[in-house]
Amino acid sequence: MERLEAILSTAPLQEIDPEIAFTLDNERKRQQENLIMIASENLVSRAVLEAQGSVLTNKYAEGYPGARYYGGCYFVDQAEELAYKRAVELFKAEHVNVQPHSGTSANMAVYLAMLKPGDRILGMDLSHGGHLTHGSKVNISGRYYEAFSYGVDRKTSFIDLDQVREKALSVKPKLIIAGASSYPRQIDYEGFRSIADEAGALYMVDMAHTAGLIAAGVHPNPVEVADIVTATTHKTFRGPRGGIIFCKSAYASAIDKAVFPGLQGGPLMHIIAAKAVAFKEALTPEFVSYQKTVLANARALAKSLVESSFDLVTGGTDTHLILVDLRRKGISGRDAEKLLEDVQLTVNKNVIPFDPKGANDPSGIRLGTPTLTSRGMKPEQMAEVAMLINKAIESRNDPEALADIRKSVGRLCREFPAY
Repeated sequence: MERLEAILSTAPLQEIDPEIAFTLDNERKRQQENLIMIASENLVSRAVLEAQGSVLTNKYAEGYPGARYYGGCYFVDQAEELAYKRAVELFKAEHVNVQPHSGTSANMAVYLAMLKPGDRILGMDLSHGGHLTHGSKVNISGRYYEAFSYGVDRKTSFIDLDQVREKALSVKPKLIIAGASSYPRQIDYEGFRSIADEAGALYMVDMAHTAGLIAAGVHPNPVEVADIVTATTHKTFRGPRGGIIFCKSAYASAIDKAVFPGLQGGPLMHIIAAKAVAFKEALTPEFVSYQKTVLANARALAKSLVESSFDLVTGGTDTHLILVDLRRKGISGRDAEKLLEDVQLTVNKNVIPFDPKGANDPSGIRLGTPTLTSRGMKPEQMAEVAMLINKAIESRNDPEALADIRKSVGRLCREFPAY
């Protein structure tokens, strides 16, 4: 009985579960003491953290506002309705579903709603910057559907719309997918719309990586031109980890039924509340300023890397991410990731288009500026970060030089704290 009272009390985590408290403390320390440059990560606000860790985690709410399968949903209905209203306003959408647990869940819901097993889909090649859920053979999207892919031009590494059109007219897919996870340039959403219309295909955009840029109006908005758009609410959006689907009103019923009861049961109401908070934050002038700085920082980082003789895929970036070809530097992506981790610079190894090496030890690394920007860094810091990356790679066999780099990273972390 005493143990039950302790669990149900307001006792701190340290008292209830010291092992998990220790893990959380160490992760908080890692985020503070490392410069995190993973393009799909960010730092949420304290308000988002508070909503995500709220009592809404206790509430089961299968269904949708006003049509739940459980009683007592008055307040969670309010949270979901706020998330819906704000997302519609942000993206000028006809319909939104805020319940998907992740970007992958959102994509699967679209396929369930719009396709039958064996239907043809056309998405970007994973090895050229696409996503697993766009038809990769190791993913359900490539196993349940007949998946075809388009890629980038071998010389420029840009998407070649002529190639996409040729493939679409040849394959005649039921669904064409635009969007990427490691493509550093703006995507021509209008161009893809034209191709989809010509091929008689449904048109979906996965804007998981660039949703924050789009919400701020610093990137074109595919919600206005595509049939269906999926996204995540983290990454550039700086909200909780989760997914979202936008669609034309004609597809609203099918999408909603695919999310629930098609794929998911009770929604994560604490996450939906945190999404609502993030959407409200995104409606502010400060969010627009933040996204402009994300882009300015990416351009500055790319420029400084080029000045240090790094080869960048496409030669630069229009987004928050940079894809670096390391072959001229004589180091693999896997070794570079480990080396930079050792000096407290967190990046991820990544394949480059037409990579001669495999995904486990690719030729590139992917860098992103959202987290550094959330810490308050500006273009002048990006120049220093680029210098530290270059110095680490050039001095990888010099322990004393690496120790100096680690000290410089520590200084930047203290000057620009995560929280």
